[in-house]
Amino acid sequence: MKPWIAGLLAATTLLGAAVARADSDAPGRGAPPGVSWQQLSPGQRQVLAPYRERWNQMPPDRQQALSRGAQRWEQMSPEERANAQQRLRQWQGMPPEERERARERYQQFKQLSPEEQQRLRENFNRYRELPPEQREQLREKWRDMTPEQREQAHERWRNAPPQDREQAQERWHDANPEQRDNVRGHGNQKQKGKKHD
Repeated sequence: MKPWIAGLLAATTLLGAAVARADSDAPGRGAPPGVSWQQLSPGQRQVLAPYRERWNQMPPDRQQALSRGAQRWEQMSPEERANAQQRLRQWQGMPPEERERARERYQQFKQLSPEEQQRLRENFNRYRELPPEQREQLREKWRDMTPEQREQAHERWRNAPPQDREQAQERWHDANPEQRDNVRGHGNQKQKGKKHD
């Protein structure tokens, strides 16, 4: 097996292992049972071959997480595996602080209700479907906001009825760049800047 597959499994299971560890520490729960090497399917053993020598020394939650990751890997299409490899390369290229922030965001996500998680997934999918220029504009707008403004925006969006959210997304999608700048509050700044030139 190629080394990048082992690395991919390790990266994709890091978050799962953290959740499993948190679950096992919860009151009233014991540690999850480990997975013996013989309990793994032949496909899982092939994927996890780089871990064979140290498998029995691994904590049970790590064995559980790796076996689940290997099972997911077996079920992936070639396109899904290519996407997973791309995500692994991105993860490996992240500075440690950024990885830690990603882990924290994942923990926060897991604490949301299933409905809220689904809503966030749908919003993210809509974001990914935007043209690159629009995505960059949104990222720029977000970077320009203060933490207080970001929290206010989150709160307004969370409290808005679904139909209002849909209408706002449609209006944004249909707006021209000048209209979007005005919504962001940049339009007035540009006008002020022109008066001083």
